[in-house]
Amino acid sequence: MQETRTSSARAGSRLSRLTTLAVLSAAALLSVAGPAHATAPMDPLPADIPDYQAALDLVKSADVRDTVCRFLSVPVPQGDGAVQPLPDQADPCEGLPAFTVQDPLALNEITPGFVAGTALPIPTEAVRLSHLVSALDAPVNGRNATVMLAPTRGGGWHLAAVRDGDSDAAYAGRATAGTLVFTEPQIRGWYQLRLTTVEPLNDQARQGLDGRSSVSLGDYQKLVKARYADKLPGSDYDSTGLSSGYGAAGKAAPASSSTPVLVGGSGAALALAGGAFALRRRRRTGV
Repeated sequence: MQETRTSSARAGSRLSRLTTLAVLSAAALLSVAGPAHATAPMDPLPADIPDYQAALDLVKSADVRDTVCRFLSVPVPQGDGAVQPLPDQADPCEGLPAFTVQDPLALNEITPGFVAGTALPIPTEAVRLSHLVSALDAPVNGRNATVMLAPTRGGGWHLAAVRDGDSDAAYAGRATAGTLVFTEPQIRGWYQLRLTTVEPLNDQARQGLDGRSSVSLGDYQKLVKARYADKLPGSDYDSTGLSSGYGAAGKAAPASSSTPVLVGGSGAALALAGGAFALRRRRRTGV
């Protein structure tokens, strides 16, 4: 009996330590989370985004604006995988309505370690900043677009892609001072993290939680581990080309110049071949 009581006490102690660690981790992460953008010149810069001023300067730059104009000047290609170069003209914005690229927001995603089950189910190990996203303040000729920035090795940010639509920025903007929004990119699922409770924000996320309205972060880890643990970079699934690989988009890369092209399909995007945000067509759906 004494041995049984001692084992139970040890197990209870471990669970208590993990629970305390999870709560402290959530408090630390969520204390700097929320709508990660500066809304006025006097507002403090977001604490959870490194080199935020550089990112802000970039999305407001003439180069990014010209790139967005080139993207919007080309009709969305019809047909899967169609690629066409963007026009190179002296003033790419000529003839287009005026627009503003809004301040960058944090695009967070689950980490490979969390998916593999090697990271603890606590916010600081489950979620990481992957990209920054900036939508337009209004549609241009009935079309919206999202600017995506990727981290540059050594610090700072560079333009990674321009995509049709504004859903990424819309979901990222739903973070509050007490919550964190993140994505499960393989299924385009968006979730909100409240301390250690995961709640779905779209239909894909609800399907990802098997229809439940919320789960614990630990239970969510079990779900994504079952879905993707055998599909991480280096796995047979990845090496045989059956997926685009998990987590590659989060790696920092040096900025490089390249010819922008418009990639067709349902998620048309301007892809910068030398950037960190690579767009690759998958051979099977779901991952």
